[in-house]
Amino acid sequence: MIITSQFDSGNIRVIQATDPQNIKLAINPDNGSAFYQWFHFKLQSSRFVEHKIVITDLEKSAYPDGWPGYQAVASYDREEWFRVDTEFDGNNLTFDFVPEYNSVYFAYFTPYSYERHQDFISAAQMSFDCELRHIGFTLDNRDMSLLVIGKEAEGKNKIWVTARQHPGESMAEWLVEGVVRRLLDKDDGVAKQLLENNVFYVIPNMNPDGSARGHLRTNAIGTNLNREWRQPSAEKSPEVLYTLQAMDKYGVDMFLDIHGDESLAYNFVAGCEGNPNYNARLEALENGFKEALMLATPEFQDVYGYDKDAPGTGNIAIAANAVGHRYDCLSYTLEMPFKDNNNLPDTTYGWSAPRCQQLGEDLLIAVRAVSSKLR
Repeated sequence: MIITSQFDSGNIRVIQATDPQNIKLAINPDNGSAFYQWFHFKLQSSRFVEHKIVITDLEKSAYPDGWPGYQAVASYDREEWFRVDTEFDGNNLTFDFVPEYNSVYFAYFTPYSYERHQDFISAAQMSFDCELRHIGFTLDNRDMSLLVIGKEAEGKNKIWVTARQHPGESMAEWLVEGVVRRLLDKDDGVAKQLLENNVFYVIPNMNPDGSARGHLRTNAIGTNLNREWRQPSAEKSPEVLYTLQAMDKYGVDMFLDIHGDESLAYNFVAGCEGNPNYNARLEALENGFKEALMLATPEFQDVYGYDKDAPGTGNIAIAANAVGHRYDCLSYTLEMPFKDNNNLPDTTYGWSAPRCQQLGEDLLIAVRAVSSKLR
């Protein structure tokens, strides 16, 4: 029996693994940080034998409230990921599993590999409407890649979409894949109309170092990028620094920052009502976007979400607040669940990569609804 995580986004520490009925594991924290929650490992063993896997020490994890009701994902081929029965006792996450094949992968959510990221952006650039631009290097010398979709021209809205500031939130890049896929579909009327008057600036992975390293929340040296937008630095947060420089260069009329939430089993948005510049115009844009997205898909709702910030109390170090304030624009954080969407539960797959992709496509309907009112 072998348990390993020596691959892209792998993360696990083996405490005990001599008996299939007594496998004990732990999650390594992000480098330079105390955050830990993301796991991704392979079990190589005997098929049709029951394995009891326990991941321990989770009461000290980044979001212990995220474990109750959570179901781990597994895959034999790394393409189809399904949920496995999982229990949590306050400290230990346990799943009893009988593999049908000798090798099986487990993860916190469907992984989105760095190789898939490279394939995705490389294929996107081959579209007539898309250009791949390099805006800088990460601390591990990986590319910071920007997809520019639509022909740049005076008077067009500049709509930005970023994902995976927190690398363990892999659902964010799955959603962006859906956004880009629809925008580049030459037969899609919504995409055609959007690209007439808008240019999309898309960063599918803000944190490729943390993604490859198997981090939950931080970059190569333990910096939480979504707390760096007030004053990013080349030493701690070049990913944010280069993104802001690009935003200043091209302009911003709308911003969507895509994330995943450990605890809430819903899709929702968080706005900028706490910003000093928040006003009736921005509130109307926020409401118009939410209403359009709720009409577009039952996967989205506006009942459950984060508490709203009181006026003037918004944290300007967070991306959505910082960008909304800096460019006086509609700016949202979109959150998706690690668990399932309680409004449309799926016992086999839970909230999944295909559903993320579909939500990304549906998101463009809401963008279209407000795009003519952005300026």
